[in-house]
Amino acid sequence: ESRDIRSFYLAPHDQKPLPPFLPGQYLTFQLTINAKPVVRCYSLSESPNHPDYYRVTIKRIPAPKDMAGIPPGLVSNYFHDHLAEGDILDVKAPTGHFTLDMTTQTPVVLIAGGVGITPLLCMVNTAIDAGSRREIWLFYGVRNRIEQIMKEHLEQVAREHPNVRLQVCYSDPGPEDLKGQDYHHGERVTVALLKRALPSSNYQFFICGPPPMMDQLIRDLKGWGVPEKDIVIEAFGPTTVKRVAPAIEGGAAARRTDVTIEVTFAKSGKTVRWNGEVGSLLDFAEKNGISINFGCRAGNCGTCLTAIKEGEVDYLVEQGAKPETGSCLACIAIPRTNVVLDA
Repeated sequence: ESRDIRSFYLAPHDQKPLPPFLPGQYLTFQLTINAKPVVRCYSLSESPNHPDYYRVTIKRIPAPKDMAGIPPGLVSNYFHDHLAEGDILDVKAPTGHFTLDMTTQTPVVLIAGGVGITPLLCMVNTAIDAGSRREIWLFYGVRNRIEQIMKEHLEQVAREHPNVRLQVCYSDPGPEDLKGQDYHHGERVTVALLKRALPSSNYQFFICGPPPMMDQLIRDLKGWGVPEKDIVIEAFGPTTVKRVAPAIEGGAAARRTDVTIEVTFAKSGKTVRWNGEVGSLLDFAEKNGISINFGCRAGNCGTCLTAIKEGEVDYLVEQGAKPETGSCLACIAIPRTNVVLDA
């Protein structure tokens, strides 16, 4: 789809009907790489109106240039370099709360940064497949044409469906990138741009992109008077969890520094005083050398499910995968009381 991005089409090997999904949801993959199980979540990038396949669009994650010793993305590189046609993958049914309601005609603004366009692309494709005439603005930010995903497809959608208003932003246009032909705005996607382009702020805003981009947009949209209920984000990874954590009630004691709470890891034989600044119980375990399996780190996939032997927890964000009674999602949980975890 671009220099470092490929789409993968998944068909049911038993030829049975695929579970349906809502536009914006994701798949959870469990793979075995280097003899170890690994879990990752990837958004569906095609509409649900193709019952014979799912599509995910995955960016190869290189090793960070400014952080020595950090390896490249394990799963993304596995998909790009080792996955072959005909291979069988273990995949959970689609899930997720970042979805477009197709039963209404509410005007929406979709804002994507880089590969974050994948769930929003699914939303756009679903709307046009359904013949919807709802007003849809798609603001898509990338550095330049080299990084733009599905350029021709999006331009065709905009030409053939006047209700879909495509606004492509290049933050660093190349010498051959033509404004007005390849892109619309030579800048990043900001609320200042939205104010210039949109007739008002009376939209529902869906945002998926790099955490710094989402953080700034969310703050500035609220400053523009957009109600919080009309700002919908896709949360994958600890950064997005930490962003919304202060707005979630509950667990106040666990975030205070004047309250002593102890976390006991029963299998590891460690009892440690909780530090409310560290993040989640998963972050806390890792800081203390204790391994807990994880996938999305945002409470969606359920991989980090950990039994609670004693005590109670609160959650930083809404749980996408509802935990069983007597257990918690360690990646988004914090202790309410002293807790004993089966870890």
